[in-house]
Amino acid sequence: MKRKLKGVAIGAGYFSKFQYEAWNRIPEVEITALCNSNLERAKGIMAQYGVKKHYTDYKEMILKEKPDFVDIITPPETHFEMCKFAADNGVHIICQKPLAPTYKASKQIVDYVSKTNVRFVVHENFRFQPWHREIKTMISNGVVGNLFNLNFRSRMGDGWGEDAYLARQPYFRDYKKLLIYETGVHFIDTFRYHAGEVKDVYALLKRLNPVIKGEDSGLMVLNFESGATAVWDANRYNENNFKTSRYTFGEYLIEGSKGSIRLYPDGKITLQELGKAEKEHKYVHHNIGFAGDCCYIFQRDFVDNLVADLPFETGGHNYLKTLKVQEAVYASADQKKPISII
Repeated sequence: MKRKLKGVAIGAGYFSKFQYEAWNRIPEVEITALCNSNLERAKGIMAQYGVKKHYTDYKEMILKEKPDFVDIITPPETHFEMCKFAADNGVHIICQKPLAPTYKASKQIVDYVSKTNVRFVVHENFRFQPWHREIKTMISNGVVGNLFNLNFRSRMGDGWGEDAYLARQPYFRDYKKLLIYETGVHFIDTFRYHAGEVKDVYALLKRLNPVIKGEDSGLMVLNFESGATAVWDANRYNENNFKTSRYTFGEYLIEGSKGSIRLYPDGKITLQELGKAEKEHKYVHHNIGFAGDCCYIFQRDFVDNLVADLPFETGGHNYLKTLKVQEAVYASADQKKPISII
């Protein structure tokens, strides 16, 4: 019988529960310890998800536990030192997004780890949502022909009022960059997954709620090397009318030379070939975990590729391409002109 992969985790914040829960469903993995400065919060995670040991010093945890990998679930400004220490000690790394506060700092992490024998992947889970996996298969199978338009509309509705974000992620209020840095980057990565590499971008960004520091509304236009165009029309201020607002995070239309694919807020996918009626495309998706269980799907993919020594989809160098587009989006909004991706 093969031994289990031994993992440790750093962090016990709001989103970490989705990751701890998903690890519990991957039989080849045991998370033996977690590191968090807040003991009471750590105890809650440990009791619920069966983590046996707690540390307040991540370096001590890595040295004592000698894990195969570390799951870093902490704020972006902490990532370089944590990744550096893990890499120096031969521990494979999953690092939560945002990877770092800037593209330059993100590249510094990737470049440092790349000089070691450590495997590195960014926990970017939106492309692992089951509908996006299925849509990718449909596109690859040519059901809508050559892509020319991808259009996603998001209204998250958690950012209005004096108490915006306080209940779930209060640190959002202090981000000088918010909508694209925290949310839009997911869609940049998903659009790249579906349509290939980005050639240039144009963006309009606004702040609707005066109690926060960053932008919470935007229109982002991506032009691809293939000739396709993607539009992300989003804000975190206005509300949607979806039964589960954080399932698909919006509505998606993909158009090509042979017809259209539509993603609905409940996860339903339809195909409408030219000259024919729209029909539902059957596939499997479940409303468990986060957004179609994408944390589990991502983590399952990490384990499979780590064991097989295969590339990660959101490995460091590939994810830097997403972050370069993100940087260009902000440059476009600041300069009020299209920005080429060089």
